[in-house]
Amino acid sequence: MSYEKVSQAHKIIVGTKQSVKALLNNEVKEMVIAEDADPRITIKVIQTAESNQIPLTKVSSMKKLGKACGIEVGAAAVAIIQ
Repeated sequence: MSYEKVSQAHKIIVGTKQSVKALLNNEVKEMVIAEDADPRITIKVIQTAESNQIPLTKVSSMKKLGKACGIEVGAAAVAIIQ
């Protein structure tokens, strides 16, 4: 379901650093995190999303998440923009 949400979203931001910036700027409607990503990479995004009360969805695969974004590599975090 969340993969479909990402692939159908009008505007997304792929990657942890860019997602944190967007979260801090209150631009994010929902965050999608890959469970198989390294927790050291995703922890900052998760903490920032929770502190800003942004809905957080977890999906199983970085590779599938990257594919849903239209990129050839895996994605640890994707921000769906408002």
